[in-house]
Amino acid sequence: MTVVPKIKTYHFLPYKYGSELLLDIGRIETLDNYVLDNTLHQLSFYEVIFIEEGAGTITLNENKILINPRTIIFTSPGQVRCWEIEKEVRGYTLFFEKDFLHLFFSDELFLYRFQYFHQYSRPTEMQLSVTSFKKCLELLYGIEQEFGQLQNDSSHLIRSLLYQLLVLLNRYYAEVHNVQRDTYVHLDFYRFRSLLEKKFADHHSTEAYSKMLNVNSGFLNKICKQFSGLSAQQMIHYKLVSEIKKQLCQNKSVKEISYEFGFSDPSNFNRFFKKFTGTTPQQYRKKM
Repeated sequence: MTVVPKIKTYHFLPYKYGSELLLDIGRIETLDNYVLDNTLHQLSFYEVIFIEEGAGTITLNENKILINPRTIIFTSPGQVRCWEIEKEVRGYTLFFEKDFLHLFFSDELFLYRFQYFHQYSRPTEMQLSVTSFKKCLELLYGIEQEFGQLQNDSSHLIRSLLYQLLVLLNRYYAEVHNVQRDTYVHLDFYRFRSLLEKKFADHHSTEAYSKMLNVNSGFLNKICKQFSGLSAQQMIHYKLVSEIKKQLCQNKSVKEISYEFGFSDPSNFNRFFKKFTGTTPQQYRKKM
């Protein structure tokens, strides 16, 4: 039997500055704990990493990302990762809980409007030009300065700077990866992305999500293609395979995982996994 190490989970510390603040910023080279951790781990919050200097890789849900100057890496809650550093990494990390923005914008779907978060079929990183990276750093400096002199209204100023930064990053991401950048494609698409994050273990068909959204399957496929380039069913499969791989990194039996993801029996689960990965769950686990 293969012994699989348990994945550590790092949680946000909301009272680090006294009163509750659901966002933080820091220099990569000075932050301890989860930053640059070379063991398998995951975060329960969102993180955007801005690399100014350094070399190595970060593996994010199996995808190896090269660390180079002016690289920006996006991590969504629950993604499994580990770092392999070859040359000291310097730069910024910006991390926050979704409620930091939801409380401000009254839009539960806000973070699903961006291409780079909750992404399982496209890169979760990009490399920017000197000019574009500099624009991002200017906004980061503003956030960092405010953290240095926190006042009662600081959270409002920090939110506004974060909002600018996230929208700017979405424009850059769309340009770099040649995808749709409009954050107002259709509300049902963002509702679908949100539902998929919550219901993927139990619902594996386009029809199930169409019913929850009260739209027809053809329409759902159309809006998914428009924004993501994938059909709704492809998005469901990408999400499901990604999450199954993560569970295979944990010390759970294949049978246990198959029932957890709503499969009627382990043989159906094995067939599904092999169809999309070319290997059985057991073979995949042995390769890790």
